[in-house]
Amino acid sequence: MLFRERQQIAICAVAVAMVSGFVLLRYLPLQKRIKAIGQKRAAQTLAVAEAWRQSGQLPALKEQLLKLQRAVGNHEANIPAQMELGVFLHRIANLMNEHHLKGQVIAPGKEIEVDELNCIPVNMQCKGRLKQIFEFYRRMQELDRLVRIEQVKLVNDNDFSGEVSMQTKVFIYYRPEARQG
Repeated sequence: MLFRERQQIAICAVAVAMVSGFVLLRYLPLQKRIKAIGQKRAAQTLAVAEAWRQSGQLPALKEQLLKLQRAVGNHEANIPAQMELGVFLHRIANLMNEHHLKGQVIAPGKEIEVDELNCIPVNMQCKGRLKQIFEFYRRMQELDRLVRIEQVKLVNDNDFSGEVSMQTKVFIYYRPEARQG
């Protein structure tokens, strides 16, 4: 009987060891992997849903890009390869004359050299009615050359006759010839 009891205890111990080994070495690791895969699957489902939602915005973004491209135009074409400072100054003087602006002063500053673009500051002064000055600015924006207006100062005259003194600092740009390619 003692042998049989020992044999049953040994069988039970082996069964418990096998069940424990199975649970510890196979079942629990597999459960962890299943849980991790479930979390990854949920994250991927969320990512796919977000991508699907964002893909609906694509046509609106394309339309916005086209509007910006039309507004900007060919930016590179507005930056000449040569300085052409004299031509620019002549155009500005002509614009001021067209709009009957008086007391014209157009003074270029010292050229600023940068890697791909060089720029030249130009100080401008004149007097005229506010409508004339605004029309001058509007026409200056239509020039086929990139002009960045850095500073504008408008001062009303002392006797309030409707004349305004304008002081403006602009930068014009050009590509140095050595960098063309």
